[in-house]
Amino acid sequence: MESNLHFDLPLEFACPAVVLCLLLGAYMSAAETAITGASRPRMHRLAQQGNRRATLVNGLLDRKDEAVSAVLLGNSVVNILSASLTTAVLTALFGAAGIVYATIAVGILVVIFAEVMPKTWALLRADRVALTLAPSIVVTLAILGPMARGVAWISRVFLRLIGVHVDRKPEIDEHADVLRGAIELHGEGQADETVPAEKAMLRSVLDLGDRTVGDVMTHRGNVVLIDGDQPMDAIVTQMLAAPYTRIPVQRGEPDNIVGVIHAKDLFRAVKAAGSPEAVKLEDVMTPPWFIPESTVLFDQLQAFRARHEHFAIVVDEYGALRGIVTLEDIIEEITGDIEDEHDAIKRGVMLREDGSLICRGDVPIRDLNREYGWGLPEDVAITIAGLVLHEARRIPEVGQTYAFYGFRFEILKREGTRIAELRIVPPAAIEAAI
Repeated sequence: MESNLHFDLPLEFACPAVVLCLLLGAYMSAAETAITGASRPRMHRLAQQGNRRATLVNGLLDRKDEAVSAVLLGNSVVNILSASLTTAVLTALFGAAGIVYATIAVGILVVIFAEVMPKTWALLRADRVALTLAPSIVVTLAILGPMARGVAWISRVFLRLIGVHVDRKPEIDEHADVLRGAIELHGEGQADETVPAEKAMLRSVLDLGDRTVGDVMTHRGNVVLIDGDQPMDAIVTQMLAAPYTRIPVQRGEPDNIVGVIHAKDLFRAVKAAGSPEAVKLEDVMTPPWFIPESTVLFDQLQAFRARHEHFAIVVDEYGALRGIVTLEDIIEEITGDIEDEHDAIKRGVMLREDGSLICRGDVPIRDLNREYGWGLPEDVAITIAGLVLHEARRIPEVGQTYAFYGFRFEILKREGTRIAELRIVPPAAIEAAI
């Protein structure tokens, strides 16, 4: 007995049903794209501001796998149903040729109206679409969630059978990489001159967890120390001549730091006593705060805030003086150099007309990279002189020239075994001279 059940399907019922399936498919496609493309940081901020829909989106993002599985399942069901209904109608009208007509018609309708158009709309306005569709997606997840979880479980079983790991958790560095990528995209296509500086500052904030105080401290060779055994009158004179408000006090040898003098404390005491000699050093000196040079900058910044102090003595594993670090040093790591009226030509860099630079040996590599957009390695040495020593594998003589990393380095001045001044010719200047 021949069965032609599809003939019994009324045309006036089938057409609206196909349209409804296409609308549901478009909704499912938009929902899938919106959930996968929504910005979690923005949703988090909107939720904190009291946006209830953003709270719903955050809940869906926490269950992203389940939500996407549910809308994909729903999308597949309605697309199959629309294809079946269309095939039934066109087969009834045109016979066997209706299968071909149905395939073409459904393919065009589904691809354009249920896939490309809604996904394009949702992709261009992912956050807005996610906020708009969030309540309905929650309902969809409640209806199709159990079935979607079952389908997802079956899929995971087959994936495990072919050796695919499906339980991988995001690596710790992935979130930082996403944030760094967002920073690099910041300001793309804009002519705003402040964008490079903003990028540098944002990158520097992230780097606080990777760098140590040893990278930003003032080295002991440049630290001003006060000999606590000299007369108080000499100490006052030295404090007046120094461009710093806090100076460590040593006795006997530089590694024996016994305290720190603050200029205001000293001058108040002198004014109250009437003369420098009437002031005892121990009365104006504060205990030193020693920290290891391996302390991470972010931790040190938090320690400065907790202790309400701006100054620390940096020592190595043997307790020997390595240098000093201040709150300003850490802030400058983020913002770049902050020069005030007491700073001498702080950076120690002079740009010449030919594009080369005359540079002090103790200038940090990071400052040069940030200022001139260079890519010199920062993991082998802190200062530019240290980089030259690392690459030369010897103590160079004045007048010697080295070439590495595309740069040319000429030794101009040496103080003992220390490179005091050198000339740096960047790749652009080398090419211009050829």
